[in-house]
Amino acid sequence: MLDLVRLSRRRLFPPGGEALYRQIAVLTGMGEDAEVLDVGCGKAVTLEYFVREFGVHGSGIESDPQLVDEALERLREAELGDRVQVQQAPADSLPYRDAIFDITVGEVGMTADADPAEAVRELVRVTRPGGTVVLVQLVWLAPVEPHRRALLEDHLGVRPRILVEWKRLLREAGVTDLHTEDWSDPDTAFRPGGVKPFPDFAELFSLGEKIGILRRAWARWGWTGVRTVLSREREVHRLLTRERILGLDLLKGTRMPDPDTPEAADAPETADAEAASDGPVRVDVVGDADADAAPDADADAATDADAPRDTRGLPLFTPEGS
Repeated sequence: MLDLVRLSRRRLFPPGGEALYRQIAVLTGMGEDAEVLDVGCGKAVTLEYFVREFGVHGSGIESDPQLVDEALERLREAELGDRVQVQQAPADSLPYRDAIFDITVGEVGMTADADPAEAVRELVRVTRPGGTVVLVQLVWLAPVEPHRRALLEDHLGVRPRILVEWKRLLREAGVTDLHTEDWSDPDTAFRPGGVKPFPDFAELFSLGEKIGILRRAWARWGWTGVRTVLSREREVHRLLTRERILGLDLLKGTRMPDPDTPEAADAPETADAEAASDGPVRVDVVGDADADAAPDADADAATDADAPRDTRGLPLFTPEGS
C-alpha cells in the first residue's frame, strides 16, 4: 500500500502526518541528545524531523535496500549524516546490543518483513530499562476471517493486529504503563482539523507528481504491476476510510527496569496506566455479532473494551457462500 507514496520525490510523513510524530515527541519527553531508534523508517523523514526539531541522535532500520539508499542520500544532502544513521536490517534481528536507546519507535513498516511478536521483542530488547517504547501500527477494527486477513495483509504489505494483541505483545516483552491513542478517529484531539490519517493517492499528489510516480512504478514493476498496485491502493483506501476495517493507533509504554536495580523496587505493580491517561479515549463500536463472528485473537478480546466491531456483510468480508 505504501509503495506508491514511497516512489514520490516529495518529503512525506507516514500515515498520521507530522502531528502524530510531534505527539510522540511530547509523550516521550524527547529532548537534546536522546538516542532514538526508528524501525521501519522508510526514507527517514520522521527521523529527520526528530533530529531537527528536538536535537536527538537518530538511528533508523529499514528492510528495503532501495529506501535505505534514498534515505542516506537525503540525509547527506541535508547535512545530517553526523546525527542520523540508517542501515538495512530485518526488524526481528536488530544489529544493536541490548539496552542502548532512550526511545524506540516501531512504525507501520516494521512488520513488512518480520513477525510482529519478534519485532516487538527486538524493539524492547534494545531499549534501556526505564526507556520508552512506541508503536505506530495499523489495527483491525473488525473480525476478519483468516484467509481474507492474509489477503489484505498481502495488499497492505504489513501485518496489522487488533489493539489487545499489540498490548499483549508489549506486556509480554516487558513493557509497562501502556498509553494508547486512536489516530484514525476523525475527532482525535491532536490532529489539525480536516487532516486525514490515510490520505488518498488521488488527492495527495498533483497531476505532474502522479505521472512521475507512475513512470517510476512502471520502471520497477511494469504495466501489470502498476495496474495491480493502483487497484490495491483504491481498495485499501476504501477499507481504511469508508468501511473502517483498519485503524491507526499509537501505543506508548516503559520498558520495565532490570529486577536488581533501585528503579525496579519503585516500579508500579499495575502494567497499565492508560485508563488514567490524559490522551483521547478510544471508543470502538461493538456490533451484536454472534459467537462464531469473534476475531481469532486472545480469549480476553471477547470482553476487552478494545474488541473490534462486527462488520459482516461488508464487501470482501462476507463469509463464503453467503
